[in-house]
Amino acid sequence: MVGLGGDGVQARNQPGTSRTPSAAANLDRGDFLKANAPTAVATPPGAVGVLHPVVSGPPAPLHALDTRPERVAPRVTPGRRAVTRPTVSLVIPAKNEARNLPRVLTDIPKVVGEVILVDGLSTDVTHMVATEHRPDIRIVHERKPGKGNALRAGFAAATGDIIVAMDADGSMMSEEIPRLLYFLTHGYDFVKGSRFISGGSSLDITPVRKLGNSMLCSLANAFFETQFTDLCYGFFAFHRKFLPHLALTSQGFEIETEITVRAAKIGLRMAETPSIEMPRFSGSSNLNAFRDGIRVLRALFHERRPAFADRGPTLPETDGPVGQHA
Repeated sequence: MVGLGGDGVQARNQPGTSRTPSAAANLDRGDFLKANAPTAVATPPGAVGVLHPVVSGPPAPLHALDTRPERVAPRVTPGRRAVTRPTVSLVIPAKNEARNLPRVLTDIPKVVGEVILVDGLSTDVTHMVATEHRPDIRIVHERKPGKGNALRAGFAAATGDIIVAMDADGSMMSEEIPRLLYFLTHGYDFVKGSRFISGGSSLDITPVRKLGNSMLCSLANAFFETQFTDLCYGFFAFHRKFLPHLALTSQGFEIETEITVRAAKIGLRMAETPSIEMPRFSGSSNLNAFRDGIRVLRALFHERRPAFADRGPTLPETDGPVGQHA
């Protein structure tokens, strides 16, 4: 297994592989991306976060959850046409987030070609604000409550080669999306943000939620022989071609745990990358740490049972809002 911590990566199948130190603690977000990316031929303007020919070896995420030999992007011979870049769909579940959407939608990087807002029966002007600030946005109306239902509806509507999930409350920084995409274009299948590795942090999580997340994460690592550092965080990205194999069924908050655990169970190449969680722009969270923690715990025990591996957790629908995370 790979070593824990955010200061480097040690290959499981390559004894003696050196660890790469991280300078994330001393750099800002922009410098961090540059400092941790391998040397590459200059990327054309507008192609943020997507590098083409790798000339100095495979990428080194701060915490690789899978360190099998990398499927590195092919070199591009000078004078020849570069490989077509994958298209990106961003799925944002939202319920009554009209005050937060203007800043969230304005900050989305240009590399995202499709934005899907899943409106979970909002009673405010979420729909109007979304179309006003992003005319090309696609809005999916989901009548069933719960973040799981909202995300599954958004995933089903997405058309991009890569799907990115992000909340609508402004707590997740869209500037970090290129970092997720970088690893997906350099051999990884599923990349998730982590608030608890070097370079990541949270300005919003409470001590109770942090303790609960740590305990659930430790349990998941024991159950599935993984090394996750953050289990209940809804900022992640994956190749859409794997969506049918994930067979997601969760209806509520536990969707974040289900997709992470199932990605590991079906053998996807996974990595965590630092993420900074900010306080929500406006309003207050309706997340119930005890109720949603129990749902995650039940999902973990369910996923551990081989007889039900393909059926997913059978949980009652939640009445809580979509777009919340621990």
